[in-house]
Amino acid sequence: MADNEFGYTAWGMDWVRLAEPLSRTRPEPLLPRARSIARNDGVRLEIEGRAVRAHLHRGGQASITHVEVAPLSRAAVTALVHTIPDPTVLTDETHRALLDAGHSPAPTLASTDCSCSARSAHCLHVFAVLYALARRVDENPRLALELQGYFDDHPDSEAPAQEPRWTSMHTLDPDRFFTPAT
Repeated sequence: MADNEFGYTAWGMDWVRLAEPLSRTRPEPLLPRARSIARNDGVRLEIEGRAVRAHLHRGGQASITHVEVAPLSRAAVTALVHTIPDPTVLTDETHRALLDAGHSPAPTLASTDCSCSARSAHCLHVFAVLYALARRVDENPRLALELQGYFDDHPDSEAPAQEPRWTSMHTLDPDRFFTPAT
């Protein structure tokens, strides 16, 4: 696999494995087209924290895809702090040391969403985004940890309260909600 253009580092291969899990028993027919889109710069990524927003253009079609990466647990961040001596230099040996210590730096997707009509969690566009992310992580392995919130969370500080994505209707007080603030 020396000529693989996506995931040629251990850090990038973790992202390729999201699209090509080893547990898959039959080939995914969308992967060659997804690699082609990513290879031909058909994916424009906007990364903000743990969220990735991608604009994909293929022929006359355009899609917007959102990928949200799950944050590392507090225990994982603490373990990574003790295992990685210098987070600015992340090599394949560093990746191997993390695995040997029992801490996998592989990402987990919290959610995916695409504006295409496929209506599945893993459509062609999500796969293309994963390949584009793998290429970016190959170029800058630090991005793999940034997308998982490694640099946002400090082991000494309290865990930040995660904002809910939805507001439940029964939590709203109609008297306070519909009266103007003074």
